[in-house]
Amino acid sequence: MSLDLFRAITKLLPHPVLLATADGRILAVNTAARRLVPELRAGADLFALADGNADGLRGHLGHWLRSGDPLPGSLKIKDSRGELIPFRCHGARATWWTGPEPAIQLHLTRLDHTDQFVALSQQVLALNKEMAFRRAAEAEREHLLVAEQTGRIRLNHLYRLTAALAAAATPAAVVQAVHDTAPAALGARSVGLALHSERLVPSLGPADSLRAAAGDSWTDLDHGNTPAVPEQGTGPDTATDRAHGPDGPGVPGRFLRLPLEADGLSLGELTVDHAGDHPPEEAHVTAIAQQIAQALRRAGLYEHEHRLAERLQRSLLPVLPVIDGLDVAGRYAPGSDLVDVGGDWYDVHVLDGDHIGLTIGDVAGHGLSEATAMGQISAALRGIVLRHGRRPGAVLAELDHFLRAYHPGRMATACYLVLHRPSGTVHYARAGHLPPLLIHADGSSSYLDRALAPPLGMVNDVAYTESETRVRAGETLLLFTDGLVERRGEILDTGLERLTGLARRTAGLSADELCEVFLHHQPSADKPDDCALLALRTTGPEA
Repeated sequence: MSLDLFRAITKLLPHPVLLATADGRILAVNTAARRLVPELRAGADLFALADGNADGLRGHLGHWLRSGDPLPGSLKIKDSRGELIPFRCHGARATWWTGPEPAIQLHLTRLDHTDQFVALSQQVLALNKEMAFRRAAEAEREHLLVAEQTGRIRLNHLYRLTAALAAAATPAAVVQAVHDTAPAALGARSVGLALHSERLVPSLGPADSLRAAAGDSWTDLDHGNTPAVPEQGTGPDTATDRAHGPDGPGVPGRFLRLPLEADGLSLGELTVDHAGDHPPEEAHVTAIAQQIAQALRRAGLYEHEHRLAERLQRSLLPVLPVIDGLDVAGRYAPGSDLVDVGGDWYDVHVLDGDHIGLTIGDVAGHGLSEATAMGQISAALRGIVLRHGRRPGAVLAELDHFLRAYHPGRMATACYLVLHRPSGTVHYARAGHLPPLLIHADGSSSYLDRALAPPLGMVNDVAYTESETRVRAGETLLLFTDGLVERRGEILDTGLERLTGLARRTAGLSADELCEVFLHHQPSADKPDDCALLALRTTGPEA
């Protein structure tokens, strides 16, 4: 059939009929179609005349093109005034058409009040489709939300574990971090650690043990301790094979064991009590085990270096003399985040039966170089004291000359006091050092804050002045370095005020007890620097 014959046959039909291609191009229309909507003409585009619902029209055209029998549908055609005219339609593939592309023959019926049921049915069908789509979208959204929340919680647990391990500087802190944060990160009931203490922290001597530092919350594999968790797996040390239960391979076990290895060294194993039929993912558990092993290795090396530095530092400090009528004690403590040796020193010099010299100082910096300088300064100071021990200003002046001659460019602070025992008079001089604290018998106190000069090694031709005070029976002189009062985020005056407040509670204490109280008055605070203390308490009627 040709287009002319199509027009001739449909010319007398009372309802619109049109022939269109699958892409919406109109090939021919009858007279009723042009009369009702003049825009319906050959060459026009149905997509341009439709109401903008291109996807719906494309779906209808494809549906009709696949059928040889008329199928129902609906269209809205825009007229010249821009108004949409609704049509109920039946379309099917034009099997008679012999053109280069397939065509659709479409019969249109304008919707009016007599077609309300059809329109309502179509609206209900569209509403049902929309509701089904919304339900599917809501279910998908809920699924994605649950997955996102689960992932966020898991990532947050993993972040807590990573942060805790990164902040743990000692084996004890790593063990505690694992017990506190690893169960949540692994989705487990609990975890256990079995460690080779001798591999983790090489011993420095018979009394040096990891257990003293890390507590009893782990199993020591080097000393035959019974593991905290019974053996359940029989396979090799892998996450998969060690998950076998007591009934044999393939039966899920409650416990999962993984080796802890770092730098080619086996440090022990991690035991995970997953308390369920579904153990955690192998890759996830393995990654966490590797992270724990690295933290243990790092903390073990830090612990070893910290102990070595502390032992070296203590070997450089003097053995204090026993003096009748005087109670003398000294203490040294490394900083909480330092592994290097420091430059703090203190000493007591018995000049003669009536005069006692006290000195404390600090070489700026941390490391072997500073510790070496401290040892040489302390040794040189003993020689200087033999010549000028009764004159504090002369002692500091000659010590400054020594520092400039043998350690140019290095800075140190120092304080030197000389006590005349019969009178209780104290002469002192300071080179950039914090003032000593004089604690009276009733607990009140005052700082010896005069006679201050620049630090040693900083200024040429310094005149080190002297000042004096008096120490009565039952009073205590406390010399200290800045590590005792310095705290992060706090001004120095606050730390000095804290010491005077603490002194009120030290009445009646011995020099040794007083040092302990002052050294540990803030056990949980970060101490960025090492500190040294020297206390001298008069015990007789005269100093």
